[in-house]
Amino acid sequence: MFLEMEAALEEEIREECGVFGIFAEDPGLEVAYLTFLGLLGLQHRGQESAGIAVTDGTRVACHKNLGLVRSAFRPEDLKGLTGFAAVGHVRYSTTGTTSLANAQPLVARFSRGTIALAHNGNLVNADALLVDLEMAGSVFQSTSDTEVILNLLAHFSREPFPEALRRAAERLVGSYSLVMMTRDTLYGLRDPHGNRPLCLGRLEGGYVLASESSALSSIGAKLIRDVAPGELITVDREGLHSEILLPPARRAICAMEFIYFARPDSVIEGRSVHEVRKELGRELARVHPVEADLVVPVPDSGYSMAVGFAAEAGLPLDIGLIANRYVGRTFIQPQQELRKQGVTIKLSPIEAVLRGKRVVIIDDSIVRGTTTSILIRLLRDAGAREVHMCVSSPPYTNPCYYGIDVPAKRELIASSHTVEEIRRFINADTLHYLPMESLPRAIGLPLDHLCLGCFNGEYPTEIPRENVGKNRLEKGV
Repeated sequence: MFLEMEAALEEEIREECGVFGIFAEDPGLEVAYLTFLGLLGLQHRGQESAGIAVTDGTRVACHKNLGLVRSAFRPEDLKGLTGFAAVGHVRYSTTGTTSLANAQPLVARFSRGTIALAHNGNLVNADALLVDLEMAGSVFQSTSDTEVILNLLAHFSREPFPEALRRAAERLVGSYSLVMMTRDTLYGLRDPHGNRPLCLGRLEGGYVLASESSALSSIGAKLIRDVAPGELITVDREGLHSEILLPPARRAICAMEFIYFARPDSVIEGRSVHEVRKELGRELARVHPVEADLVVPVPDSGYSMAVGFAAEAGLPLDIGLIANRYVGRTFIQPQQELRKQGVTIKLSPIEAVLRGKRVVIIDDSIVRGTTTSILIRLLRDAGAREVHMCVSSPPYTNPCYYGIDVPAKRELIASSHTVEEIRRFINADTLHYLPMESLPRAIGLPLDHLCLGCFNGEYPTEIPRENVGKNRLEKGV
């Protein structure tokens, strides 16, 4: 019963991780503090642990802790991390294992020196690689597939680092944006499909790598460009270097980065995420016009789309739901009869806005449908005369294998129910999804440049059979 209750309140899909790296040309830059600020700009990508590793050219020091960035680091922790380059990471675990052993960056000593590694993504062949590495004598201390990458690097560590990285990366299948650091060099590598975002920025006196440009803004850095699929970025005392380490494969950036995961103020593939989401809303209004009195976004994921929908539909936009940002998991109650109360604690309707109105409510997706049905009940109880549910993505029908925490296929309501069945389940007057063909117009990328596996079950890589069930390693990092 408790798990059912928790699922109802924590229905949204989760991003796994955020990575950050900085190399200071100016010795006056406090790289640990700047990394701390950068991780705050990536906090939405992971809330269960945070870590920073720093090099001073002689040794690599690291501090990791569980919790949000602000609670993971005390002022004295940052003061103890001195150097000219740093790597940072925020993490969301996918199987319920919140362990300091799995917190990143992972730091290890090889024959050629020490490396700190931070990873966003998920390897679909991690289990097979794990078996091969264990047979070759590797020892694992965590349940993260990032340690597989670390052991592969160790396996090829007799080679110069870029060559060891190339040989290791050739064996990786899946999604990875990596930020790495040796005692004197910072590296960034994006997988050949470009599934997870990674960008390069310039700070006065240094260079920055980050999952999103929101992290660059946090420290006053300027976005240069996205790291290309298969590209290796190297920053050392001689400056910035770039090479295509792996031949690019079919482009497959995760469409959900634009729809939900990335922060609205980020720029990905040269596109403002906020503007893309407004266009998603406009497309939704064009394809599914609704006779209504006002448009209400679901906090916080529906705001940008609702702005676009309202503008295209010529309807007023108003705040009909208020999110309580200070409610944690402590308030989740196990009793079935308290499920609605739990949602009410997190979201409160404004009756003065809703009473007697025909309401269009905008959200990014419907996962299990449980929270959506409770949410619509809240709107009706607050006096809404009609509730029209509009979703700014196609039906979510398949799990993700590339670093997103998504329920099993059988738990995704759209995988086994028609739109009409879902409408009846959530008790909406109408239910409208964004058609697949609207995505390229809104995002500004061809369909074949996007990963749409969660919508159509077509993945950019082969998914090994064992990934459909339980893995020895965690799904994602």
